[in-house]
Amino acid sequence: MEFAIEIDNLNVRFPARGSTVQALDGLSLRVGLGEAVGFIGPNGAGKTTAIHVLLGFIEPSSGHAKIFGQDSRQSVARERIGYLPEHPDTYRFLTGRELLRMAGKLFLMKEKNLRERIDAVLRLVDIEQAADRRIGTYSKGMLQRICLAQALINNPDLVILDEPTGGLDPLGRMDIRKLIARLRDEGKTVFFSSHELSEVELVCDRVAMLARGRLVAEGPVTDLVAPGESLERFFLRTVAGPQSEQRATPTSREMGNRKQKGHRP
Repeated sequence: MEFAIEIDNLNVRFPARGSTVQALDGLSLRVGLGEAVGFIGPNGAGKTTAIHVLLGFIEPSSGHAKIFGQDSRQSVARERIGYLPEHPDTYRFLTGRELLRMAGKLFLMKEKNLRERIDAVLRLVDIEQAADRRIGTYSKGMLQRICLAQALINNPDLVILDEPTGGLDPLGRMDIRKLIARLRDEGKTVFFSSHELSEVELVCDRVAMLARGRLVAEGPVTDLVAPGESLERFFLRTVAGPQSEQRATPTSREMGNRKQKGHRP
């Protein structure tokens, strides 16, 4: 069986003030073709490190990562990837359309195909009206959209998104959910990290939960989360234990005390 992503016993260690930080600790994970998989975990869990290994940005200390059967360290493995980083930024002196044209040229796209693809991705991320403005005039949400368009310019088979709804309002987050569903329906694989667990719950086929560099839970949300439980509650219970879950959910007595003191719930 072919996989879009194969991670086998991946370890990444960084030197830190005379000691070593274990960012990834024996991580193994498979992502099938055409799946939408949510990659979740607390800050510092190793999600971005794992993504950077897949993109060839970081050399693993040991273990292997493959993209469509190719070693992720080889440039050929990355030709079928579209990537949106957690904090996207780009050449602000360019217009949105100029940025997409430059990105398409890097993929050696032919002129006619490139023009058509630029128009298509501008519509897809709903930023056509600002396509000919300089990116330096864009809001944070608009910057997120044009960088997402750049990630899709090569019509990738694997889309890797690191916090794709950051900086977006509720309507923007809904648009991202629809886009992920559309990409999956087109047969593309979507692998994305997010702290917006409600968003993950709505659009993912499966989730992979990371804590302290290790995979602590994996599978469809319906298999992992008990009836009547939210993914957020399952996350808290799995990653930090019952005490954290109780602290995060005020009791009715606590809510009453807050109201008496004039606090909003």
